[in-house]
Amino acid sequence: MEHFGQHLMIDGYGATKNRLEDLDLIYGFLDTYPERMGMTKIMPPYVFKYIGKKPEDWGLSGVVLIAESHISIHTFPLKRFLSLDIFSCKMFDSDHATRFVENLFGLKKTEINLLDRGLGFPKDIRLATDIVYNERSDMINA
Repeated sequence: MEHFGQHLMIDGYGATKNRLEDLDLIYGFLDTYPERMGMTKIMPPYVFKYIGKKPEDWGLSGVVLIAESHISIHTFPLKRFLSLDIFSCKMFDSDHATRFVENLFGLKKTEINLLDRGLGFPKDIRLATDIVYNERSDMINA
């Protein structure tokens, strides 16, 4: 069985503060990057300003749903930090995505995690049917 997809998680440090607080920049990224990846955007991006209980925790959060899954971002301008996720059932160039985000936000340091999601996900419906049938048969015969 193949895995369902890949999930790229970028935690970025030392970002350019004015880019982290630029709602139009973040909206533009979420609006155009799916197409650059060969993905299909299924809704306009949603970006909003968040103000937490501690004033220094304010930032922008945004998400865009794509037919293949989603891209999300959370920024903390005063801390010059961002968290960004790209999750897709379609393979994409995670190195290119990382470099693009590093350049766009002027990141000085990144922590990158790339996961294969859904390692047991059956992409073939016939295979899925066989798995379910066999599991039910095992339960009945137990």
